[in-house]
Amino acid sequence: MKTLLCFGTRPEAIKMAPVIRELKKQKIAFKVCVTAQHREMLDQVLDFFEITPDYDLDLMKAGQTLNGLSASIFIGMDEVLDDWLGLRRFDRLSETDGNGLRQAHSHNIVLVHGDTTTACMIAQAAFHRQIKVGHVEAGLRTYNKTSPFPEEINRQLISRIADVHFTPTKKASANLLKEQISKDQIVLTGNTVIDALHWAAGKLAGKSLSQEIIELEALLSIEKKLILVTGHRRENFGGGLEEVGEALLELSLNDDVEIIYPVHLNPKVKEPVNHLLGDKKNIHLISPVAYPTMLWLMQRAEVIISDSGGIQEEAPAFGKPVLVTREYSERMEGVEAGFSVLVGTNKQKIIEETIRLLQNPPDLNKKPNPYGDGKAAERIVEFLIKQASM
Repeated sequence: MKTLLCFGTRPEAIKMAPVIRELKKQKIAFKVCVTAQHREMLDQVLDFFEITPDYDLDLMKAGQTLNGLSASIFIGMDEVLDDWLGLRRFDRLSETDGNGLRQAHSHNIVLVHGDTTTACMIAQAAFHRQIKVGHVEAGLRTYNKTSPFPEEINRQLISRIADVHFTPTKKASANLLKEQISKDQIVLTGNTVIDALHWAAGKLAGKSLSQEIIELEALLSIEKKLILVTGHRRENFGGGLEEVGEALLELSLNDDVEIIYPVHLNPKVKEPVNHLLGDKKNIHLISPVAYPTMLWLMQRAEVIISDSGGIQEEAPAFGKPVLVTREYSERMEGVEAGFSVLVGTNKQKIIEETIRLLQNPPDLNKKPNPYGDGKAAERIVEFLIKQASM
């Protein structure tokens, strides 16, 4: 069995790291390919989890379009797949089509994660070569193709291609069954982000605080209630980001409140956020922080305002409420369990819900995390081992 794990962004790296760790533990040969769709933010996580990619396409470019990125991934992946499979270019061009090729790759699998452009394009590239695809964090849906954009359609396309669907929740499995995907292809594992969180906590236990956290401790007041904010979704660019920013401005007028906002590096986020919120009392705009620092900030915060899927999954582990600045969420388990509230980018709703949560904090610590128990990677690798022996 040959296994190739592919990812390109920081969230993907966080969620694939436990699978890499488990493959090492089980002494299963594998290789890692990164597209570096997000270069700086990806590298932070690779360093923390001590992952050295075998292939690095290094595709991040300023002002890159989705189509440009997609084309670059397609072009780059043929060479990666050739090397991974031990083929020369001549061998690849002489590969037989159809069942013969499928049989030749019967024990090989490419693992992709989630809903990124990287995941979608690599799944298609593997499919074109008749290589099996395993989809980690499969089955999440909003059924609204513009929210999240382009991630919702990316997920649905991957689901039409994938041979194995590793789902994080029962709801995700049910979505796939409704789409007539065979139950034999669906493996309920939980979400690997919980595995990563537990692993990170173990790595950090007993160690001194990082310089980044020490500086943030000095910056923040223990006498004020902390609101942690993140945002990066394309559908919120422009007016949506402005609405959120105006809500934060009004919330910051309360002297007992402090806001910290690690600002995404995308210029379409960074420029308007800095223009609207820069140099404002009780608002700290900072550069993106390392993964352990983000976990520390989540623990420290009273309320989190975010459009991030990963934060919706991680916050329950800390008993923290999340106001989700989206109209739709593919992670409704958290909403139904009371951990998350959909507020969209409605200024008034963000203000009202934040004040409500600050004045009457919900007791979420005793509720189980709806996204898993921290053993998702074990279940994924166990399935791969069984498949290889068949």
